[in-house]
Amino acid sequence: MRKLSIFLVNLLVITAFAQKRDISLEDIWASGAFYPNTISGFVNLSDGKSYCIKTSDEPGNALVESYDYQSGEKTGVVIDGSKIAAKLGVESFSFSKFQMSADESKALLQYAAEPIFRHSTRAHFVVVDLKSYDLIAQSKEKVRYPSMDPTANRLAYVLNNDLYVLDFAKGKTRRVTKDGEYNSIINGAVDWVYEEEFGMSRGFEWNADGSHIAYYRFDESSVKKWVMPMYDNLYPEQYTFKYPKAGEDNSTVDVYICNVLKGKEKKLELGSENDQYLPRIKWTLDPNVLSVQRLNRLQNNWELLMVNSDGTVNQALEEKNKYYVDITDNIFYLKDGRHMIVNSEKNGYNHLYFHKVDGPQVFQITKGKWDVDKVLAIDEKNELIYFSSSEVSPTERHIYSISFEGKNKTQLSSESGFHSAKFSNDQSLCLHTLSTADKGMIYTIRNADWTLVRTVEDNSTFNETLKGFNMSGIEFSSLTTAEGVDLNYWIIKPSQMDSGKKYPLLMYVYGGPGSQTVTNEFMWSNYFWYQMLANKYNIVIASVDNRGTGARGEEFKKMTYKQLGKYETIDQISAAKELRKMEFIDEERIGIWGWSYGGYMSSLALAKGNDVFKMAIAVAPVSNWRYYDNIYTERYMQRPQENAEGYDQNSPINFVKDIKGKYLIVHGTGDDNVHFQNTVEMVDELIKYNIPFDSEFYPNRNHGIYGGFTRLHLYNKMTNFILENL
Repeated sequence: MRKLSIFLVNLLVITAFAQKRDISLEDIWASGAFYPNTISGFVNLSDGKSYCIKTSDEPGNALVESYDYQSGEKTGVVIDGSKIAAKLGVESFSFSKFQMSADESKALLQYAAEPIFRHSTRAHFVVVDLKSYDLIAQSKEKVRYPSMDPTANRLAYVLNNDLYVLDFAKGKTRRVTKDGEYNSIINGAVDWVYEEEFGMSRGFEWNADGSHIAYYRFDESSVKKWVMPMYDNLYPEQYTFKYPKAGEDNSTVDVYICNVLKGKEKKLELGSENDQYLPRIKWTLDPNVLSVQRLNRLQNNWELLMVNSDGTVNQALEEKNKYYVDITDNIFYLKDGRHMIVNSEKNGYNHLYFHKVDGPQVFQITKGKWDVDKVLAIDEKNELIYFSSSEVSPTERHIYSISFEGKNKTQLSSESGFHSAKFSNDQSLCLHTLSTADKGMIYTIRNADWTLVRTVEDNSTFNETLKGFNMSGIEFSSLTTAEGVDLNYWIIKPSQMDSGKKYPLLMYVYGGPGSQTVTNEFMWSNYFWYQMLANKYNIVIASVDNRGTGARGEEFKKMTYKQLGKYETIDQISAAKELRKMEFIDEERIGIWGWSYGGYMSSLALAKGNDVFKMAIAVAPVSNWRYYDNIYTERYMQRPQENAEGYDQNSPINFVKDIKGKYLIVHGTGDDNVHFQNTVEMVDELIKYNIPFDSEFYPNRNHGIYGGFTRLHLYNKMTNFILENL
């Protein structure tokens, strides 16, 4: 009977497995089978009890509908695209972005948008009265960053590198600046390197009462051009833009304040030079006080300046760091007008501090050997801060509340995974998101005390779909390298493993400063590619967070300073040596792959770890730090003039002769970020040393290498390369 029972159990397992099918690349990159339902564009309404979200009703006409937080019931239509279409005299109207006035009587809608760089777009706009749907304003040309002032009486935008202000009541547009010129002068926007490395695009900010607007003026005339051919025509177009590489000249950046009521502009005396940065401008709640963040060229001396509208400049805060200071948006001005909440790593971990607006620290709010990740909401009425942190584990994020005085810290979330939340305007309710690696996201509405109100989306249908595919679990753990460093990792094994059999190992790496790949959150398409490789082709997949990555304090993150790639590569090689000790790993078949910084790392690992790695794939890699932009590179490496050895000892192009394994290098020719030059020069070195390699390039594709069947083609190429060489 016992043998019969075992036989029946095995038969059931085999039958259940047989009913499932292998994941294909077409499932991942063509049919979209692995995209769970998401909730985005969630905008709070002023009553604090409802929100609105963009939906669609009839074809071609977009809607913004309002819903009650508590019940989830629809309470009305906020913006009706069909009514706007009627006013415009067109059949249908859809839009990509919308902004409502504070009293929710007007809406600014952007449509027919086209991308410029990573964050910036150019689009038409229309402003409508939400009661009558009368057109208040409409653009004739595509413009950048249309934005209403807080009173919704005016709108500012950038056209051809000049700043304009439109007065709704007067129906007149004033051109604030007149010297804008492509590849020379930028008003009201930022240059390529600010947009990419400081995560910004709009270069102007309205004050609280709409009477003044602060704006940037970039003089990039001394910055060298990057020329990139685009292969669409008989003779390729030469696309040129200003790109300052490591050690090269920056734009000269100034900040102006324009009094829109009087039509006067004033340049702020912040020091006009190209060896400093002004990465943030933000008005305080006082309409007469603008805050400006200033950073030196090496990015290790940060200042918060308070500037009165008359131009008077005072230093509120200064922070010096032996490594570098990261720029964030975590400066929150409180309604009392006297205090602000600021984040800093000055005690070795990222924490929150309570300051007076003019600078002096009142007290430290959060403490401990863990990092605050995000400030989610500030409830000034009850003097509470809601934030997420890595306190439970660097691989997770949990949500907490704490008083302004740093007391009564309470962990609100409990389930393993990545937690985030968007709070209502009165902070009494929130949309909570729980993300884990192996399931679709769960969205719930919760009260501020974290009691559940209702489930908005649990992705049960998506999760049920996953059960129809051959998949295995993902395990999170840690290892200790030969150097005594503890590193977090995840591993995916084939679900049907034979005892005593050895399996190849493919490692995924990114590894850049402050990044993480080892997190228990939804990994999107790559996760299902790994599942395919594991369960269709019996390859073990793993990823390790090396030194230099985030959520483990300042020293762990910044110890790679001036030597990017050195310790990260040591850790990846050491981690591979630890993983190959597992009884099921074939130590003769270990590969590594990565994209961007990960492609840089995989290239370096194949060269410096040629006794460990037999194969590497590098997608859009940096091959020489001298080729990359100055804000990013100098932050971590200083300038090549000051740290030539650090650049040369950790650039893959200088270690090509050590490559022994199989190497695939991939790049998009239209990559404005990591230039195709990196791959061209790397390939030239490979040829110089007669080292065999495989390559793939994608015409006109940018750093993301996507569009149409591009990703399917790319992952077919990578999959076949892995199968041939592992």
